[in-house]
Amino acid sequence: MIMNKKDHEFKNDCILCGEIMFIKVRRDTLIILILAFLLILSGQLMTYMAYASSNGTDDGVAISGVIIKGNDIIPTDTIKSNIANAGFRSGSYIKGDTLVTSKRQLPLSEAIQNAKTAALNSRIPGTTVKPIVAADVQVDESTGIVTVTVIEDFSSVKISGANST
Repeated sequence: MIMNKKDHEFKNDCILCGEIMFIKVRRDTLIILILAFLLILSGQLMTYMAYASSNGTDDGVAISGVIIKGNDIIPTDTIKSNIANAGFRSGSYIKGDTLVTSKRQLPLSEAIQNAKTAALNSRIPGTTVKPIVAADVQVDESTGIVTVTVIEDFSSVKISGANST
């Protein structure tokens, strides 16, 4: 049975008439939705303004982060804190071929060598065991990202006071 537009009742969700059912929203719900939208929009605007007014380093590229690869046992935070002690921490920046920290300025090659030594001296927390046998530190001078790749080898670890029977 096929119906014409003449033979049926007109409703808001009628497919034959081509009318679309509108969502009924109360006034207070609409006000809450508009306020939520304005809050989100103002939050994004404040974030942008904070970024735009932040103290950037005009002199060079800021150290933006440290990435640790290859560690299994030693926690990432331990290696990151040792690398930060070598100079690669937030607040430091690269100016040309020099790493500028809050305390001193040193050549970037020397800072990379210090970071390698610091990574090699990373210990398992609570022990004197240093399982890292090799470390490679790479610094991206355009983004300020420091990548540290470590190799842990427990076959060469010397543990003092251990009995071998």
